[in-house]
Amino acid sequence: MPVIYSEADADLAVLEGQRLCIIGYREMGRAIALNLRDSGFAPVVGEEDERRAEQARADSFEVQSPGDAARDAALKILAEPDEALPDTYHQHISPGLRRDDTLVFTSGYTIAFGFIEPPPFVDAVMISPRTLGADLRDAYLHQTGLLSFVSVGQDSSGEAWPRLLALAKAIGALRGGAMELSFQQQAELDLFAEQALLSAVHHVLAVAADLLVSEGYPPEAAIMSLYVSGELGDALSQAARIGMMGLLARYSLTRQYGVLSRLDRYQDTKLRRVMETALEEIRSGRFAQEWTNEYHNGYPRLDTLRTRRTTMSLWKLERQAIQLMDQIAPRPEEE
Repeated sequence: MPVIYSEADADLAVLEGQRLCIIGYREMGRAIALNLRDSGFAPVVGEEDERRAEQARADSFEVQSPGDAARDAALKILAEPDEALPDTYHQHISPGLRRDDTLVFTSGYTIAFGFIEPPPFVDAVMISPRTLGADLRDAYLHQTGLLSFVSVGQDSSGEAWPRLLALAKAIGALRGGAMELSFQQQAELDLFAEQALLSAVHHVLAVAADLLVSEGYPPEAAIMSLYVSGELGDALSQAARIGMMGLLARYSLTRQYGVLSRLDRYQDTKLRRVMETALEEIRSGRFAQEWTNEYHNGYPRLDTLRTRRTTMSLWKLERQAIQLMDQIAPRPEEE
């Protein structure tokens, strides 16, 4: 059984007198900073981008350059995107590292694929909330739980675990439990969910919508029935609480029979092979290197892929369906 940590395992007093900094004030960095402050700590924000720095100042945080913020902080929370973090680390963080400093990663990616190798005299830990930054902040404010992954990759000080758990508690990452998982496992699972599952969902919904529209069903009704109505999202949310079979048991007998009697049609060895290929590319580091090259070249392929998908007529119909749904049953806007 995996090790699960809760708030009872953490002592915030461990962080008293420790200077904290957050490198990167994007969505996750901002949520962590705000949660830390509400827990009684005053992190300094290290941010080069003037627009994000201005947001941090508007939120009443002290803002410095990444190098200055990191040099004076014992605990450095690295909240830059995976592709940008290595450059930030090597230029601004690494030169000022001191013995027993703690590097706090929000993803195992850069360690798992060798883009960052912390020196042996510092601690390297990970707190990876399984949600977006806005949801981490919302969960903290409403005192609700969410799952996180935590790990100690390097413990030079002998105090890495107490510091890690105290920090996780301070940002609200222990309220729903935190599972111990290695940097490597977290990075690989995260990428696999994106590449093998989300890409498949995207494709399945597109094929289903295209088929229904081509067969004469009103586009708005077809797309609403598939996912825009929110029924699919609600079902997955319930499945996260009670499991897929628990969800199925709540359906009508007609739906139960329809789902179970047609499952075998999707027992296609090609699907498994596609997923095996995705996992092999992730584990070998090929995807990580491909993404690094894409980043340093200015995202040319990503821009092409996004343009190609967003110009498809299906997504214009999707936009119309969403607008119609909002007229029928207005939903709260995202912050």
